This record gives sequence, C-alpha cells and structure tokens, in this order.
Amino acid sequence: MLCFSVFRGANLLRARNLLSAAAVRTVHGHEIVKQENMSLPMYSDRKDTPLPDIPYVKEMNAEQTALKEKEKSAWTNLTNEEKVALYRVAFHQSYTEMSRKNNEWKTVVGGVFIFIGFTGLIVWWQTANVYPSQPHTFNEEWQRKQIKRMLDMRMNPIEGIASKWDYEKNEWIK
Repeated sequence: MLCFSVFRGANLLRARNLLSAAAVRTVHGHEIVKQENMSLPMYSDRKDTPLPDIPYVKEMNAEQTALKEKEKSAWTNLTNEEKVALYRVAFHQSYTEMSRKNNEWKTVVGGVFIFIGFTGLIVWWQTANVYPSQPHTFNEEWQRKQIKRMLDMRMNPIEGIASKWDYEKNEWIK
C-alpha cells in the first residue's frame, strides 16, 4: 500500500515537472526518486559568497580540457576569448552579471496590486450583500438622546460623562 502511494506520488510529481531537480531511475516500470547528497559541496552563484565550493562545469569536454592544460603555461599565451572560456568553466556568472538589475520587482508589485484589488472587491461585495445594515443605535439622533438620558440620570458623576456637564448652565464644562 505504501509503495503504491509513493509510486503514484512520483508519477504525479513527474507529470507536473516537479521532479526535474531530482535524479529518477526506473525499476520494473516504477519510478524511484533518488535524493541528492546534500553533504557534498555544491555550486552556487551568490553575491555574498563569490567563490563557490566547486567549479561550475563538473565534467569537461575535450576543448575545455585542452584549455586547462594550456592554462598551466604562461597566461600571456592565452587570448581573451580563452581566458573567458576558462572563467566560464569555473563560474557560471560574473559578479556584475549577478548584480545586474532585473524587472522582477514589476511582477511582484503587479501581483500585490492584483491581490489588494481582489481583496477590495471581496470586502465591497460583503458590505453590500452579506453584512446587515447599521443598527439604529449608530444614528446621530439616537446617540444625542442617549447622552441626554445619561445626563438626566447623572451616570458616573465623579469621573464619567456627567462630571463634564454643568447642570446649572446646561452646557459642557470646558
């Protein structure tokens, strides 16, 4: 039962191209996911660590191997194109290429505005169709009558609303 669900999950992930980073091998028609060994050094282009643990190209072709042999001699014999090719063996991007600005912020800001707009539409729809109308106690006339009633009953005469009313002049104390 467990094996069946693992194989089915692997098929679902493969169908959605989610297993592209993992190595997959086939056994008797079923796919088994082989995890990468994360304890080994890995290559990464990062501005905070400009020197990765391993070179970018793991397996060099014949041309790159010949360049590596030529690199052992004097560098004045190398052309600029060969120096760049040697650099690309060790690094995928230069620091300036990593630092180059892109337009990803436009996508993020656009997504945020779409989310805020959609949320605003939902709130507007709820206030129009879901929430009940305001109770009569929110009416200004009702609130004035309620304050007058509280003053007539002398509610909280020491620290409350009645303490701020002058009963002789019928006005608020300033």
